[in-house]
Amino acid sequence: MAPRVTVLIERHRALGARFIEFAGWLMPVQYEGIVAEHRAVRQRAGLFDLGHMGQIVVRGAEAEAFLQHVTVNDVGTLRPGRAQYSMLLYPHGGVVDDVMLYRWPDEDGYLVVVNAANVDKDVEWLTRQRTEGRRWAVEIEDISPRTGMLAVQGPRAEAVLQSETATDLSTVRSFDVVRTTVAGVPTLVARTGYTGEDGFELYCPLEATVTLWDRLLEAGRPHGVVPVGLGARDTLRLEAGLPLYGHELGPDITPLEAGLGWVVKFEKGPFIGREALEQQRRMGIPRKLVGFQVIERGGIPRHGYEVRLAGRVIGTVTSGTASPTLGTVIGMALVESAAVGIGREFEVVIRGRGVRAIQVPLPFYRRGAWPSREGQ
Repeated sequence: MAPRVTVLIERHRALGARFIEFAGWLMPVQYEGIVAEHRAVRQRAGLFDLGHMGQIVVRGAEAEAFLQHVTVNDVGTLRPGRAQYSMLLYPHGGVVDDVMLYRWPDEDGYLVVVNAANVDKDVEWLTRQRTEGRRWAVEIEDISPRTGMLAVQGPRAEAVLQSETATDLSTVRSFDVVRTTVAGVPTLVARTGYTGEDGFELYCPLEATVTLWDRLLEAGRPHGVVPVGLGARDTLRLEAGLPLYGHELGPDITPLEAGLGWVVKFEKGPFIGREALEQQRRMGIPRKLVGFQVIERGGIPRHGYEVRLAGRVIGTVTSGTASPTLGTVIGMALVESAAVGIGREFEVVIRGRGVRAIQVPLPFYRRGAWPSREGQ
């Protein structure tokens, strides 16, 4: 089956993008180059096509109670126009998907934004839970086929977006969501993102996506904004210590193992997977996600590479890259809890050879903590 394409495919081709197949989609992996695009986002801003992501609407009399039941975060704390990061869990505690949950700013209901590879699975899961055990008074609608999604991320993201909207973006806080008009296009604007930088994610009618992309790219030109592909999106999120489903999260990895216990609100009451997580807390978390830095030459650690200590396998790499910001080779790994400790060493097996690495705090990069390399 041929991969799907977003409505921006011809724009990407005109910009000279290189493509890869990702989650059944043909997506731009880079334009000018991963490192240049990565640094543009850290120093100025970048424009991302997120048309492969999924959007699911949950509405109805029991929408809040239903989402409390199927997600780990506390939906009850969400006021209109606010967002929260959360997860859908299986009863055994593994992750169905990690999601961004928005409460509509001006009407009843919620928008659940899910990973591209999981749209069908998540829709099926939510639909099944609607009638599992009891029948919830909710409607679940996949609006992905008619929704466009873009992101503007970086220190100059607000200035770029502000030039195309009358809404005062300085009043839009992190994890706020507002309904407005951008470049003449009705748009849901959320101050959220996946890069470790300030920025916005934009949801618009599918047919207006090209217009919005063109206008934002043009408005961003004086600010040095560039289009950014999936390659830099991955290095940016890894530096920021953000998980990627299928790497740091999955059916066989719990939020507690992934270091995301802060998202799980046990005090809110029952939810799918709670009993399994409570048992894991009582028994002790067997594996934990750690950050590491490679401290000798030997290559780039990749997903699935073995991690060894004293000749014994203690875990696997979940993600790894050469960090454009830090100038070092970094990664995350899921390892036995007994081996966890900042400053402790282990070996990552790269091309059959054990390469020394040291555990370091996550995230690797925090906004404002690194000097600008503008002009270098």
